[in-house]
Amino acid sequence: MRLSFDLITRGDYTTASLVSLAWYRGTGAGMDLANANQAYRLISAQLVTTLIAAMLLILFGWVHAWSGLIGGVIATLTTAVFAARVFVRYRAQEPARLLGRFYGAEFMKLALTALLFAGVFIWLEPVSPGALFGVFLIVQITPMLVVHTWD
Repeated sequence: MRLSFDLITRGDYTTASLVSLAWYRGTGAGMDLANANQAYRLISAQLVTTLIAAMLLILFGWVHAWSGLIGGVIATLTTAVFAARVFVRYRAQEPARLLGRFYGAEFMKLALTALLFAGVFIWLEPVSPGALFGVFLIVQITPMLVVHTWD
């Protein structure tokens, strides 16, 4: 079974390789501080992308800029929730809990994304759906584009 976890962990992992994360570098540390720092750098890159996109959308009007800002914040916030849920302390002897944490964090991210988009359409007017979803998608692919420049 192949899994992918929002580009915070580089690449696809099988269930067996997730179990082997618990013995990363022979330390038994699993999710170490370097991985968490990389995740937070990716979140920072998403936030910068959000702000740049919103500033560019001002050229098309404040409704577009506001909608783009909201879409980018939704993407960044949900990724931050995912990272905060995944990069908490755990015991390396319990790799199944790590896998469960990934699944739970991904489900939480999807649910929060749906709730935030629903809230935007219920409570905010006017909204530009094109700017909202466009910036959301751009911010979602930002980690994929940025992570390759760090190697």
